[in-house]
Amino acid sequence: MRKNIVVLLPVVLMLSITALYSAGEKPEKKEIKPVLLVMDVQNIWIPRMAEEDRNSAPDTINESIALFRKFGHPVIRVYHSDPQHGPNPGTPPFEFPESIAVTSDDPKIIKGHASAFTKTDLEAMLHKGDRNTVFLCGLSATGCVLATYFGAMDREFNVLMIKDALLSHNASYTDVIEDICYSVSIEELGEILENPFQ
Repeated sequence: MRKNIVVLLPVVLMLSITALYSAGEKPEKKEIKPVLLVMDVQNIWIPRMAEEDRNSAPDTINESIALFRKFGHPVIRVYHSDPQHGPNPGTPPFEFPESIAVTSDDPKIIKGHASAFTKTDLEAMLHKGDRNTVFLCGLSATGCVLATYFGAMDREFNVLMIKDALLSHNASYTDVIEDICYSVSIEELGEILENPFQ
């Protein structure tokens, strides 16, 4: 008897789903409530990144910031500072270069671990702002950005990287990360922000 129930259950589920769609009912669309994390684009780290990434990523990072501002979504600055090795907050190596379009009004997270979620108030900040989708840009694609990507997934946020807005010490590694993770182009990002119901 149990064996028959186990065999029939998938069939019943499939018929129920088919009946819903044939009745014209569609799954409810959910609203994407996005936030942009600009990761570790600090004066100390940028020279260590691949020249190809340094030449292209800053422009795409700034385009991403501009899109988030256009549609009224938050931009969060993320900084890395190791207690023993620095860079120390308030020093030139710690800061973002002036060419990156963040402002002092953008919320700031200072982290001492690879993931921006580890021992910071980032998760609480996102929940307080009712944010459910995290977009990532900055560096390093193979280090802190990747760790934050998985940190967001572990906490059940939707998470995507922005293509051509990432840097790492080897540009071919950046390409691999963009390929193996959920990633969007700047054009796709604009479409998502303009049409947030998915």
